[in-house]
Amino acid sequence: MTRMCAVILEINRDNLLVQDSETNQEVLVHTNCTCNLNVNDRILILYNGIMTMRIPPQINAVRISRMPFNRCPR
Repeated sequence: MTRMCAVILEINRDNLLVQDSETNQEVLVHTNCTCNLNVNDRILILYNGIMTMRIPPQINAVRISRMPFNRCPR
């Protein structure tokens, strides 16, 4: 599994547009649950490591967790 720490830019019914905190790249995250998440939340995304070449790149989240104190793990 691959991890990505990101800030939520936009929330839709079945996906999130986020900005990767490491690369500043925008990524579309497909997920079946966007509940209890808000724009500007910092989240940790667990995914299978596969990212499409589309613009923006897309991933399928396995798990999403809101980061305590809105900070990425070191």
